[in-house]
Amino acid sequence: MINELAARAHSAPKTIVLPESTDERVLIAAIRAHTEGVANVVLIGDVEAINVRLNGQALPRGLVVRTPSNDEHQHQLAKALQAARAKENLTIDQALDRLNTPLTFAAMLVREGLADGMVCGAITTTADVVRAFIQLIGVAPNASLVSSFFLMYKEANDIVNTPAQRMVFTDCGLVIDPSAQELANIASAAATSALQLMGEQPRVAMLSFSTDGSAKHERVEKVQQATALLRSMRPDLAVDGELQLDAALVPAIAKRKLAHSQVKGKANVLVFPNLDAGNIGYKMAERLGGFTALGPLLQGLNKPANDLSRGCSADDVFGVICATVVQAQG
Repeated sequence: MINELAARAHSAPKTIVLPESTDERVLIAAIRAHTEGVANVVLIGDVEAINVRLNGQALPRGLVVRTPSNDEHQHQLAKALQAARAKENLTIDQALDRLNTPLTFAAMLVREGLADGMVCGAITTTADVVRAFIQLIGVAPNASLVSSFFLMYKEANDIVNTPAQRMVFTDCGLVIDPSAQELANIASAAATSALQLMGEQPRVAMLSFSTDGSAKHERVEKVQQATALLRSMRPDLAVDGELQLDAALVPAIAKRKLAHSQVKGKANVLVFPNLDAGNIGYKMAERLGGFTALGPLLQGLNKPANDLSRGCSADDVFGVICATVVQAQG
């Protein structure tokens, strides 16, 4: 999966900013992305400090490092920051001071079109990362909220004759208890993300502890309402809901439980009813089901910007860089 994303990124590299240049995993991924030509990488920080982290190894030629305090665009970005945060009435000096924070500087590069996307979160909390993304990069005009998803994949196993599996799980990292309308919006965005990153037609399952009215509860009703809203918003999509996980993934069970199924037990987009279910679900798939989780990736922003798990590896960072380039290509 990562190789496929890397190949697509390599076909039309985009400029991706990495503000956490003091983290060894980020540096390894940045050098790999630059060397393999999947992205035009920009590190935010000080060259000497970066070299210390590299134990004296020089950065590859052409890999760009930008230092906020002496960057040629700092005054342009400071004025743009004043405009972006107009309600705070920042002075130019206050704006310049705030730009010395690598996360803020990177987000403003993306906002002002000096970069195509950014990746952050290896050492920064999701709350701080997403706040900066929403405040500075902004929510897309056609989106009502920012949500997250994981790209879940398991490679083929020829020994036991199982095919490769690729899925999108949403929302597993951001929106705690979405309303019916928010759940429909999250599902719609995830379907678009699945098509963009997996290259497959999305087949959406709106998950619940009930299948086709088998249980009565206000939480079931929320998923039923979200399903109806999604179908009216996106008549192009194959959608089943509300349904239990087995009916979403096992054709024989879908046939038995849901005679009018559109997905027919072959869902590749799983929409969880709340963050509890989503977070538990993706971690169970990862730890017990043998899936690899890439993300959390974000949807609903003006421009591509993605979070990282603080437990990420250098390979994870590289994968998210590739995914961000593909999003920027779209």
